[in-house]
Amino acid sequence: MIKNAIGDLVPHANPMRMVDELVSYSRTGVVVLAFINEDHAFAQSEGVPAHVGLEMMAQACAVWAGLEARDAGKQVQVGLLLGSRSCRVEEPFFLFGEKLIVHAELVFRLGGMGVFDCNIELAGRRVAEASLNVYQPEDGSLSPASGMPAS
Repeated sequence: MIKNAIGDLVPHANPMRMVDELVSYSRTGVVVLAFINEDHAFAQSEGVPAHVGLEMMAQACAVWAGLEARDAGKQVQVGLLLGSRSCRVEEPFFLFGEKLIVHAELVFRLGGMGVFDCNIELAGRRVAEASLNVYQPEDGSLSPASGMPAS
């Protein structure tokens, strides 16, 4: 486990931060953990709806971007999830007590635009996957310092 505070890498505050721990980081990807607890922002009686995994994957991309910025001596910037060309989930809910392993791998980047192939694993089984289109302005115009509040 790499000792980095997720809160320093993702410009989301609780309760909207959906990822909890950094597992690994490379030039092109990241692996993070997401814990499904009863106090989760999207908790229902059955657990957390699996479509929330899309945001978990997007936040994994944000962790990667935050680490990349930190390594370059820059500030962590706000980015946007623009959409997904494909998204598949295998279960309707993530259950309380589950530990999800969230992967995000950069497959394309041009300026502030990027595409990540992402997936979520649970107990060695892939339970969700998506190809995410993201955007992070190179000029930092979405950063909290520019007047736009972080979520």
